[in-house]
Amino acid sequence: MRALLKLVEIETRLFLRDSATVVFGVLFPAGLLLALGAVPSLREPSPDTGGLRSIDVWAPTALVFGMVMIAVQHVPAVIATYRERGVLRRLSTTPVHPRTVLLAQMIAAFASVVVSAALMTLLAWAVLDIAPPERPLELAAAFVVGYAALLGIGMISAAVARTSGAANQIGTLLFVALMFFGGAFLPRVLMPDVLRRAGEFVPPGLQALTSAWSAEAGEITATAGGQPFWLQIAVMAGIAAIATAVAARLFRWE
Repeated sequence: MRALLKLVEIETRLFLRDSATVVFGVLFPAGLLLALGAVPSLREPSPDTGGLRSIDVWAPTALVFGMVMIAVQHVPAVIATYRERGVLRRLSTTPVHPRTVLLAQMIAAFASVVVSAALMTLLAWAVLDIAPPERPLELAAAFVVGYAALLGIGMISAAVARTSGAANQIGTLLFVALMFFGGAFLPRVLMPDVLRRAGEFVPPGLQALTSAWSAEAGEITATAGGQPFWLQIAVMAGIAAIATAVAARLFRWE
């Protein structure tokens, strides 16, 4: 346990030194929401959103940016770098097993996502008067399970990418695909039927996060064919379990 805590401390320091990841993975969601909140039309209630402001409905989407970026871009790139430089291979000959390093990396990454979510939620309430999540426990469940599904996919990328460059390229493609098909780039009501249905099964489960944040916003997106909340949670949990199993089967230390 002491070795794990020490490695978590080291991984956290390394994470904080990576300014690009800190900016885009931790600070960007809050910055993006504040930037959109500066647009007057987005702060006006609309009959199309049941009297809610567009910025209120869009808040959970900003949350997703940090989750996806950390899980499918940052974590795989770090692990691929460790493999490329022989760090994992050398650790396999010491009492500190490489699995401990991977666990420490995942803990540090998850902590960064939690900080990003907390910062965005606080600034959304304090600056833009966006109400805090109505169902915090359900939001926490959707957040954790959705992130686990993303991380499982990211670990598959880490397993197959032999270099940090390859991991970055795969991560960028995954980021764009997950954000697009998950409904983060376009409102669900504007998406074609096929994309809407596909989005119900795309991590991290934006519809579930939206429903837990605001019942009204959840009803708006549900009119586009959304699945029940707990079914989406079950789907994300299944994806997380399957992706993790596949990643474990494919993973190599060197």
